[in-house]
Amino acid sequence: MLKKDRYKAFVEYFSTHNPDAQTELHYRNPFELLIAVILSAQCTDKRINQITPALFERYPTPESLAESSVEEVFSYIRSVSYPNNKAKHLVGMAQKLLAEFDGIVPEKIEDLMKLPGVGRKTANVISSVIYNAPAMAVDTHVFRVSNRLGLTTNATTPLAVEKQLVKYLPVDTIKIAHHWLILHGRYICLARRPKCEVCPITHMCKYFEKTYKAKVINTVENNQISL
Repeated sequence: MLKKDRYKAFVEYFSTHNPDAQTELHYRNPFELLIAVILSAQCTDKRINQITPALFERYPTPESLAESSVEEVFSYIRSVSYPNNKAKHLVGMAQKLLAEFDGIVPEKIEDLMKLPGVGRKTANVISSVIYNAPAMAVDTHVFRVSNRLGLTTNATTPLAVEKQLVKYLPVDTIKIAHHWLILHGRYICLARRPKCEVCPITHMCKYFEKTYKAKVINTVENNQISL
C-alpha cells in the first residue's frame, strides 16, 4: 500500500468510526487542561483524573496556584509520576503565566513552551485542543502507532514523527488525528502485545503485514520440516 493510500484509509476509517475523538483528561477550562497535561507526562490519564478534582478545587486560578508552596502542591499530586518536579513546574507555570501572559493560557506554541513543565508535546496539545490549531502532539502512543501503521518512515524522534504526520494528513484532520492515534495505542495497539486479533485496521497496517507474513512463512517452513 502506498503511503498516500495508507493515510487515506486511516482518515476514512477513523472519520467514520470515531469522528468526535477527544482527550480523556477531565478539565473545565484552558488553565485546568494545562495543569492536567503537565501532570500527565509519563503517567496515565486515569491517575490524573483521580487527583485533579481536589487540585482544581484548591487552585481554581493561576493566582491561587502561584501563591502556593511547592510542598503544598506536592501533597495533592504525590501519587503521580515525578511529583517533586511536577509540583515545582506547576507553581512556576502559574507564576510565569501571570507575569508574562496576564494569567491567560497562550495560544502560540513558542509562548506555551516558555512555561515551566511545558514541552513541545504539551504545547501542541493545548494549541490543538483549546485553540483548534492544526498541531500534532506526539507522545509514546502516537510515536508507536504511526510507525507501526506505516504513516511515518524512518522517524526516530517525536519531532520527526510530528513533521511527517503534519505533512501528509489533511490539515483539517491533524488535531483529531492526534486523539485517534492515542486512543488506538492505548486500547488496541499496545506496546508489548498489540491486539492485532481484534484490530479493525490491520488492512492498512504495515506492522501487521510484516508480522502476518512472517508467521505464514514460519508455518510453511515448519510444515515442510515436519514432512
